[in-house]
Amino acid sequence: MNNPLSDKYSEEQNRTLVEKSLNGDRKAIEELIHLHQPFIYNVAWKMVHDPNDALDLTQETLLKVITKLSQFNFKSAFRTWLYRIVVNEFLQTKRRKGAQRFSSFEDYGAKLDSIPNPDLNEEEYITFQELSREMQVKCMSGMLMCLTREQRLIYIIGDTFGANHRIGAEIFDLTPPNFRVKLHRARKELYNFMNNKCGLVNQDNPCRCPKKTKALKKMGLLDENNLQFNISYKNKIALYVAPRYEETAQRFEEKYTELYREHPTKEDFSAETIVSEILNDDNLLKYFK
Repeated sequence: MNNPLSDKYSEEQNRTLVEKSLNGDRKAIEELIHLHQPFIYNVAWKMVHDPNDALDLTQETLLKVITKLSQFNFKSAFRTWLYRIVVNEFLQTKRRKGAQRFSSFEDYGAKLDSIPNPDLNEEEYITFQELSREMQVKCMSGMLMCLTREQRLIYIIGDTFGANHRIGAEIFDLTPPNFRVKLHRARKELYNFMNNKCGLVNQDNPCRCPKKTKALKKMGLLDENNLQFNISYKNKIALYVAPRYEETAQRFEEKYTELYREHPTKEDFSAETIVSEILNDDNLLKYFK
């Protein structure tokens, strides 16, 4: 997966693809979509908690991008233009079912406390290893949902996917100091909750993923045959985040940021792409004539 918010982003490559697309080159349209779809999807996945909702949001957003592509005037960076559309769509989209299950950190904490913490023997720790990973990612995804939409998206882009403050400010149409303030507030709310509740961040907390996993499996709420977050995904977000030591040395010391970057990514969209939909839709292709 290419991270277009990293220093490896190629403005020249994107502008060339846009120019060819606007001249009716279907392969260029396809390449442009393939270039950005994985990243947009993985941000959406963190944003809405549910993989199917994330796919729907990705498709809706890319269709909006394609229909507006002729409005790109080549005066600004294509990355800025594109991801402002992405951000606006993500912030304005209808409330998805994944978001409807979460209201506040207080409510979420109460739900976690209500799940028993049964003891596990050594064999159960081994047996529940994969399911426990599912529990961990699902639980941390739920924590993100307790942030406001703007806080959630700023944290996902700024910390989880490592966009520097200049790029973050550009795509959110903020000043760099304002972006830093908003990111700091999102970090603080998330960290305060995890530091007071999560055993992964603070070992003094009694909450442990394997124990909650055993309880939820017994309650029928976790099933190793129906994993949403940990099935078939080999790569981690951390692989696509370039360290920026001059800007982020402190946050790399914070355990919760590392934990979010250990979450899986999805990259294979061979059976779930909107490319064919666009290339075979005459109403969409009229924008490139």
